[in-house]
Amino acid sequence: MKFSAVAAACLSLLSQVVADTDVAGSSTSKVTLPSTFKPPQVFQNENLVHIVSLEKNYAKETINVIVQNISPEPQDEYYLPFTGEQMERLGGFEVKDKKDESITGFAVEAVEFDAYSDIQYYRIRLPAPLPPKSKQTLSISYYHLKAFAPLPATIDQSEKQYLAYSFSAYAPSAYTTLKQKTEVKLPTTDIPDYTKIAATETTEEFPQKQGSKLTYGPFPEVPAGAVSPAMVRFEFTKPVTYVSQLERDIEVSHWGGNIAFEERYTLFNHGANLSSLFNRVKWSQSQYFNPQTSALKEMKFPLAIGSRDAYFTDAIGNVSTSRFRSNRKEALLEIKPRYPVFGGWKYPFTIGWNADARRFLKKATEDTYVMNVPFLEGPKQGEGIQYEQIQVRVWLPEGAENVKFHTTIPASSILDYTIDRQQTYLDTIGRTVLTIKARSLVDDFRGRDLIVSYDYSFIASLRKPLVIFSSMMTVFVGIWVLSKVEVKFSTK
Repeated sequence: MKFSAVAAACLSLLSQVVADTDVAGSSTSKVTLPSTFKPPQVFQNENLVHIVSLEKNYAKETINVIVQNISPEPQDEYYLPFTGEQMERLGGFEVKDKKDESITGFAVEAVEFDAYSDIQYYRIRLPAPLPPKSKQTLSISYYHLKAFAPLPATIDQSEKQYLAYSFSAYAPSAYTTLKQKTEVKLPTTDIPDYTKIAATETTEEFPQKQGSKLTYGPFPEVPAGAVSPAMVRFEFTKPVTYVSQLERDIEVSHWGGNIAFEERYTLFNHGANLSSLFNRVKWSQSQYFNPQTSALKEMKFPLAIGSRDAYFTDAIGNVSTSRFRSNRKEALLEIKPRYPVFGGWKYPFTIGWNADARRFLKKATEDTYVMNVPFLEGPKQGEGIQYEQIQVRVWLPEGAENVKFHTTIPASSILDYTIDRQQTYLDTIGRTVLTIKARSLVDDFRGRDLIVSYDYSFIASLRKPLVIFSSMMTVFVGIWVLSKVEVKFSTK
């Protein structure tokens, strides 16, 4: 496809960006409803499959459900209940049509009807009202951060680590469910403890264990709001990597033909703490046979092909325990922290690199540019990574105007955005800076698009070289003037 067509499509998408970003901003601001609010019983869940994936160091839950409109009027608002504690740790909320992924337009909002109630709701607006007696198959997915508790809470540095996770064997639902089951997927078959549900006249004992999967159900009719508390304890001898703050800067230079990336991490390991002091000799000896460990000892950052000039620093300074390779097939930055990061330990660090602007930035019209970069990159680890707070800043050239953006990150995770100016070296009016704040994301969203368009005229592009030229001429003229000043002492 020719770039002109791609650019036209991008501009068409970005022409509605103000509306898109308003939706993103409001999706996390709670909509207050009357304190007597209860979700109207206009839907019925015909069949529901609840999948709880604990294979990484965060919990991902997916609800695949066939919903039927049982009211006499078309309906487009579907509610999903959560506790207040869950709402604080919930992120990455997405809704799709299970049968037809081309159907888009599902809007998600957190609603509040009573600030003191433990039950809150997410409201899902369907793209089109569902007619009476009609059915639609929804796929609802979301993530729980800080969901695991190490059990035991302290271990020796060479011991296995076990995590516990509490959930409900019934999927959260504000509507009656005629049939449902819950599947719990675990990283290993080492599952020493899990909740068992005794057999009844109509059901057998649950769960059924098959390798690393537990299956609760199928259950017969389950009323709205029903909860069946359950817990599972499983082996997870890997780091529970948690980034409390990620600051990602993307600096665009037209004259340099370069885009500079820098990421600042505040990283923790939320795994089990050490039961005794760290033994460096024991750690060094264990590296010869490379056993599984709950300590974070290395990270790998796959970057865009053609990336260059990578660096790795921490609070002390430059860190030499890194390796960067870049060729026509890949660009990979591998880093090792100064020390293994065990449970409860913290490691703040910074990485950065440069990339050719032509790989990300295109000229759509005479004065309009479109840039497509990843919203989130970060390390790619088998055990996964959680991000609590994310700030992405895009530094555009001085004089850039009419800035618009669109991102494929779930709108429910976007907190706020601003577009302002900030002064940097040799600026006159300041550079245009787009700042986007997000929360509660995981590495599953790594590589999602951030598309930014802006107007940058030829006259505006001359501002910086003219400022540099004028500054140099001022210095030269000043030196020339000073050279003409008579500084000799007179004998008169």
